[in-house]
Amino acid sequence: MTALSAPVFRHGEAPAPPGPLVSLRGVEKRFANGTLALAGVDLDIAPGEFLSLLGPSGCGKSTLLRLITGLAEPSAGRIAWAPGHEERRRAIGFVFQDPTLMPWATALDNVRLPLRLAGVPRAEGEARAAAALARVGLAGFERAFPRELSGGMRMRVSIARALVTQPSLLLMDEPFAALDELTRHRLNDDLLALWAESGITVVFVTHSVFESVYLSTRILVMTPRPGRVVAELRHDGVPAPREAEYRTSAAYAALCREASHALAAATGMAP
Repeated sequence: MTALSAPVFRHGEAPAPPGPLVSLRGVEKRFANGTLALAGVDLDIAPGEFLSLLGPSGCGKSTLLRLITGLAEPSAGRIAWAPGHEERRRAIGFVFQDPTLMPWATALDNVRLPLRLAGVPRAEGEARAAAALARVGLAGFERAFPRELSGGMRMRVSIARALVTQPSLLLMDEPFAALDELTRHRLNDDLLALWAESGITVVFVTHSVFESVYLSTRILVMTPRPGRVVAELRHDGVPAPREAEYRTSAAYAALCREASHALAAATGMAP
């Protein structure tokens, strides 16, 4: 596997984690119609990292997230959680490409939904939902309905809903793909700030080289269906926080070029 060359990025001063939060070994997924979506996937997810899955549409990235959550089961292979985390996987936060908000409910009630389903008392749930909305920059919009919010604001509500359960692992399935570039950049910056502040582990699905390089400490490049991990690109070297100027730097351009070459090799296309 190739590696992006860069100085070491220190996410806080904590010592290196003793082992992965989640490990996948030989994971395969074949659907009932015979389609082989994933084959031979080996993957370790380290606590506190920002990991991006980069690959073409239809390569099984979203399927991989669903397997990690337990929404689907692998056809072969195994998924193992670190000791003491087996039950915590129920508290995984998941952000879909579409915000999937209830149109009849306020932003506060949309965010409170996981807590309500878990039986958290209303007063506590509303307080936690309001805090989650404030965390994503939506303080004052608690009573707004989805139709009253912009696309970027609706996605912020979706992220707040994923964070309100205080998960240790946040899975994001191309959450910003449908947004305009300016909004996407702003949400990228805000997501990095949330990640650095909370220490949460993030697995982020994208088919954008530029987004993956900007956000990630590590990128896994996947082949077209059946999806396999064929390259690991480490991008630990940019001091936090990454600022907008980084997008126009020579270092960023070089890393994007290397990721583009790795993706082209994975898909059998010339860079």
